[in-house]
Amino acid sequence: MAEAERIIGTPDIPEAEGTEGAGDKGQDEVRGKGKRKVMVLFAVAVFAYLLDLISKMIVVAKLEHHEPIEVLGDWLRFDAIRNAGAAFGIGEAFTVIFTVIAATVIVVIARLARKLYSLPWAIALGLLLGGALGNLTDRIFRSPGLFKGAVVDFIAPAHFAVFNLADSAIVCGGILIVILSFKGLDPDGTVHKD
Repeated sequence: MAEAERIIGTPDIPEAEGTEGAGDKGQDEVRGKGKRKVMVLFAVAVFAYLLDLISKMIVVAKLEHHEPIEVLGDWLRFDAIRNAGAAFGIGEAFTVIFTVIAATVIVVIARLARKLYSLPWAIALGLLLGGALGNLTDRIFRSPGLFKGAVVDFIAPAHFAVFNLADSAIVCGGILIVILSFKGLDPDGTVHKD
């Protein structure tokens, strides 16, 4: 967690341009902008989480134990499977470890949120948070039991692994973070050139 805080490494209230000598009004404005970014992070996370949760409820109720649904011919189908492992079904014996990793990601994002002043980073971290919560919910509440639950996957593109909307949110958030890092945009809203 210390490494993640080192990467973001921003003060609780950054000095905004033009706020030197502006007193409490400048700092209140900066705090307000920070709070709005945190609200965006959590709104994106809740949206991603609910979309994943609702889709899995529908899949379990309507698709599990039924024939797959062809969406785009042989290119894409919906096929309900339970995945006890990580991505691509790897590591099925380590379900508890994946649960701990997801919980750790959630705690780190929640702790770092107070230092967030960038809208794109808020969206990226919100996607990661919502996706991690979606798969963590499966790990905790689905069979075979507490912290060993299998994740519901159902999106099955041809010649690729079966995944779910939580996985999609995590991947999209990760890609956005890579793009933001290459562009030099830090979570605190500053831009750096390396």
